[in-house]
Amino acid sequence: MSIISDAIQDKCLSFSDRIIKLNDYLLKEAANAKPAYKIVKGKRVYEKAVPVYLQSISALCNQLLRSGTSIGANNAEACNAISKADFKSKSFIALKEARESLYWLDLLHRNKYLTDAQYQSIYADCEELVKVLVHRLKKINE
Repeated sequence: MSIISDAIQDKCLSFSDRIIKLNDYLLKEAANAKPAYKIVKGKRVYEKAVPVYLQSISALCNQLLRSGTSIGANNAEACNAISKADFKSKSFIALKEARESLYWLDLLHRNKYLTDAQYQSIYADCEELVKVLVHRLKKINE
């Protein structure tokens, strides 16, 4: 890989690390917000299914985890492409995953799962990835 490709992949990996930590943090915070059990006849009864209050955050976090980590995976595939068309295709998929991640971050913020500071920080990182990937795709098309 080239120095530029290495730098992009490093950004992708750093973003993936942040997404994984954010996922763990949000799920832990949501789980701590309400107990995962209910009291029945004076005894704790643990719920086996995902509690209703965790379903939304769990679904959103899962989507963000998938799209956010997929950026780096597709970028790595692009860097090992067998043709220019394959490189372009994988780079475009990485860009689509980055834009999808922006969407999930927006939803998490709009629904108060992310504070303004958390949102602005990780959103800025994702936007930077989008810009880098857009720039690379424009260079390919020249």
